[in-house]
Amino acid sequence: MKISGHLRKMTAELTSPVAYYLPLDDERVPLASVIGKSLRLSYTGAINCIACGRKTNKSFSQGYCFPCMRSLAECDSCIVRPEQCHFDKGTCRDEQWGLAHCMQDHIVYLANSSGVKVGITRHTQVPTRWIDQGATQALPIFRVKDRYTSGLLEVILKNHVADKTDWRKMLKGQNHTVDLVSKRDALVTQCDQQIAALASRRGDGSVDFLSNEPVVMIDFPVNEYPLKITSLNFDKQPDLGGVLLGIKGQYLIFDVGVLNIRKFAGYEVELTL
Repeated sequence: MKISGHLRKMTAELTSPVAYYLPLDDERVPLASVIGKSLRLSYTGAINCIACGRKTNKSFSQGYCFPCMRSLAECDSCIVRPEQCHFDKGTCRDEQWGLAHCMQDHIVYLANSSGVKVGITRHTQVPTRWIDQGATQALPIFRVKDRYTSGLLEVILKNHVADKTDWRKMLKGQNHTVDLVSKRDALVTQCDQQIAALASRRGDGSVDFLSNEPVVMIDFPVNEYPLKITSLNFDKQPDLGGVLLGIKGQYLIFDVGVLNIRKFAGYEVELTL
């Protein structure tokens, strides 16, 4: 079977194991039945911006053309540094987008992807964000009133716990199960005064401690983890694939290497099953 279309980041459902789907334009290809079988992706040489659709010779910020990368709110630097959110200053690139995405409740969480890390996500992105990061465990610890507050809280917490995933370690399946509740309690105790000060500055109801949330366990569809990580890249090898050993985060794990699907959003490919 052959299907052509432009890549988007994989969508997923929290089942056991996670059910993944590969979007190709209007198609949504289920991948559960492909694990352990051969899959090939052939890049046609065409890239179209995932926002405006125009052709571009190079993709920026995981799928955008250069003009969109420079102008869209979702490509602003505060997306990766939420503590620098400038919506309240009236300088957001797109006020309506900011209201819909940043001025909404956010969850500050602990996750176990390549080890314990702290992260933030919009409340509507639970558990998608955890799946995308390849986390095998996740625990919401705070609910806050907006993205800016979540970023300030993350800055406090990351002085005591990592805030990034070691993607190579994550893809080797080297993270062991940990007691996230104990980690949460120790972390909150360490940062108690700073958290209280932040909540006071941001106003009543700005920071709510989630003391009774359960740990979410995530099982990924992986038959075999690689011992060595080799990155596959359409810009260097337009025709790639092999036996699909599994899927974790936004990576397809082949017997010949790993492919970050999200990195190549907007690339036109032909999928062969």
